[in-house]
Amino acid sequence: MAAQEVEPEHHHEEDSTDVFFRHLQLGEITVTGVTGDTKLKHSTAPVSIVTPQMLRSTSSTNIIDAIAHQPGISQLTTGSGISKPIIRGLGYNRVVVISEGIRQEGQQWGDEHGVEVDGSSVSSVEILKGPASLMYGSDAMAGVVILHAPPTLAEGETHAHVGTEYQTNNGLFATNLSLAGNHKGFVWDAQYGRKMAHAYRNPYDGYVPGSQFLENSGRLMLGLNKYWGHSRLTWSGYYLQPGIIEGERDETTGELVHGEGFMVHGYGKSLPFQQVYHHKLVWDNALDLPEGSLKAVVGYQQNRRQEFEESADDYELYFKLHTLTYDLRYVTEEWDDWKLSAGIGGMYQNSQNKGEEFLIPEYRLSDIGGYATATRTLDDYWTINGGMRYDHRTIDITNPHETCIKNYILHYGNITGSAGIVGNLGEHFNLRLNLARGFRTPNISELASDGIHEGSIRYELGNRQLKAEYSLQADLGLDFTSRYVSAQLALFANRIDNYIFTHRLPITIEEGYLTYAYTQGNARLLGFEAGVDVHPIHSIHFGNTFSFVDAQLLHQPADATYLPFTPAPRWTSELKWELTHHSHTTFGHHTHPVIPAALSLNNLFIAADIDHYFKQNHIYSADETETVTPAYTLLGLSAGTDVLLHGVKVAELYLLADNLLDCAYQNHLSRLKYAPLNPVTGRRGIYNMGRNITFKVVFPMEL
Repeated sequence: MAAQEVEPEHHHEEDSTDVFFRHLQLGEITVTGVTGDTKLKHSTAPVSIVTPQMLRSTSSTNIIDAIAHQPGISQLTTGSGISKPIIRGLGYNRVVVISEGIRQEGQQWGDEHGVEVDGSSVSSVEILKGPASLMYGSDAMAGVVILHAPPTLAEGETHAHVGTEYQTNNGLFATNLSLAGNHKGFVWDAQYGRKMAHAYRNPYDGYVPGSQFLENSGRLMLGLNKYWGHSRLTWSGYYLQPGIIEGERDETTGELVHGEGFMVHGYGKSLPFQQVYHHKLVWDNALDLPEGSLKAVVGYQQNRRQEFEESADDYELYFKLHTLTYDLRYVTEEWDDWKLSAGIGGMYQNSQNKGEEFLIPEYRLSDIGGYATATRTLDDYWTINGGMRYDHRTIDITNPHETCIKNYILHYGNITGSAGIVGNLGEHFNLRLNLARGFRTPNISELASDGIHEGSIRYELGNRQLKAEYSLQADLGLDFTSRYVSAQLALFANRIDNYIFTHRLPITIEEGYLTYAYTQGNARLLGFEAGVDVHPIHSIHFGNTFSFVDAQLLHQPADATYLPFTPAPRWTSELKWELTHHSHTTFGHHTHPVIPAALSLNNLFIAADIDHYFKQNHIYSADETETVTPAYTLLGLSAGTDVLLHGVKVAELYLLADNLLDCAYQNHLSRLKYAPLNPVTGRRGIYNMGRNITFKVVFPMEL
C-alpha cells in the first residue's frame, strides 16, 4: 500500500502545534489515505496531518503517545511505554497502522501490545478518521494511521542528524542517529535509535514497578530515484523489553509489590517482563507511465513476543508471527477533470506458539481484495469521489495442544464502498460530506482466546460464534478561515452491526484474575470535533478544541447501554507566542528582519496548554466491567527554538513540561485503572504519570 511523503516544503513552513485549526493553509499537502495521492483540500474524508515540527515539540514515550493530542484521537495505554491508537472511540483491530508503506502487523489483538515502530524514524503522520476499508480492507473500520518515513533527499544532498532527549519523571534517555543522501539518484537512509526508562511515578502510587522499558531500533533504506520512478528496499528492526505491571500491593502498607530484580531507578529488567522483536523488509516500487503511475509494494514482517514470569531465562509464552503483504495499484493522470485508481492487495499470516503456556491457538490467515475509485474535480472548487471494494478472508485455526479448542476454518467476504464531496461555499467556508461503509472480521483473540492474559491482568474467553462487524458512517465537516480566525466543525454518525467487545463474567476460572469474555451487539456512535484558532497578530495563536463521542449499544438494559472504553469528552486550549519566525523578530504588529549574527535564535516560541478531561460516567457497568472516571485537568508549558550559527541552523532546543501541577489522575482508557485495590487508601488501580519535564536537543548537519 504505497504511501507518498507529505510534501517536504511544508515540513519546514508549518510551526503550529495543532494543524487542526490551520490545515486550510496546508491545502497543497498531498495525502494518501483516501483514494490515492490527492491534495488535502480535495479530500472528502476527514484527514489530520501531524508535521515533523509538531512531533519534535511534543513530549511522548512512543509514537502513538505523540499523536494522541489530535482532536478525535485517543490512546489505550499500559503504563508509559505502550499505547494503542483510538479514533473516535474505536480501536484495537479497527485501526490500521501503515509503516514503510505496508500495514503494521505485530499481534495487535492484545491489550498491552503497542505499535512496534520507533518514533524517531517517523517524519510525519497522516490520520484518516472514519471507515477506510475501501483502500485498506478489513480492520480499517475506524480509520488509518499512516507513519511516513523521512522523504528522500534532493540530488547531491547528504544530511546527518543527531537527537537526544531526557525526561525527569521516568528518567527516560533517548538517542537517535541518522545519515541520508542522494548521489545521482542512488538514495540511502540509515537510522539508529535507543530509548530506556526506569519506573514512572505519581503522587498516589510513588514509583510503579514494571513500568520500566528498553527499546532499540534500526532502519536501512537503499534505492534508486530515476526519471522512470523509484525502487527502494527498506529493512527495519525493533526490540522492546517492557516490564509487566501487575499492581499487587502489600496488605499492610498498600505499597506496590515489585518483582525480582526491580530497582526504583534501575533500567534493567525485573520479573515479570516481555521481549518483543519485530523485523520488517519492504520493497517499494513506482513506475511512471505516460497516462499514470503503477505502484507495487511487497513486505515481509516477523514478530516475536516472549513473556517471562518466573525466570528471566525461561519464557512461558512465546508467539511468533510471520506476515507477507502485497499491494499493486494503478493511478491515472487527471484527464477531463477525472482521476481513476484501481488496485489489488492482500496478506498472508502464520502464527506459531512456542511457549509452555498459550493464550491463543496457532492459526493461518489469508485475505485478498480488489478496489476501484474515481475522482472528479469541478472548476477547482468542488471535488467528488467514490469507489467500491471486495475482500475475502480465511482464518484456519489449528491447535496442537491438548485442550478443548478444536481445529476449524472460517471464511469472511464483503463489499465496501464510499462516496463524498468537498467544495467551497464562498470565500471563507469549505464543506465536506462523506458516506462510507466498512467491515472487520473477528481477530484470533476474539475468536479463540482461552487463558490468563498477564498483561491485561485477567482471564480471557473467546467466542468462535462471533460474526463480522459492518459499519456505515456519515461525516459532515465545515471549515472557516479568515485573516484572524480559523475554525472547524466535524460531525459524524456511525452505525455498527455485530460490534465485538469484552465484558466481565461474575465467575472465577483462575484465582486472582477477573474473567472476561467476548460478545457482540449492534451499536451506534455519534460525535464531533470542534476547534477555533484566534490569531490577532501573526505571532500570537490562541487555539481551542473540543472532542466528544457518545457510543451506545442498542436495545440493552441501563447498565449495558454504553460501549466500554469510550474516551471521555476532552477540551484542549493552547496559547502560543512565536517570538521569532523564519529569520524575523515579531513584537507587537511589527516584523523586523534579523541580520545574521555569529549566534542567533530563530523560530523561538513559548506556549501554555490545558487539557481538560470531563467526567466519564457513560460506562458499561454490568458486572463491574467499567467504573466511572472523575474529571481532571492537566497543565503544560513548552518552549523551543532553532539555534543559528552565521545564519545556518546548527541545533533545535525544546523544553516541555507536562502535568506541571503533578495531578494524580487515571485516564479512562488506561488499563491500569482496573489493577487491584489499595487496601489502605481504598483506591482501585494505578494512576498515570505525574509531573514530567522533557529536554530535547536535535543537531541537523548538511554534509
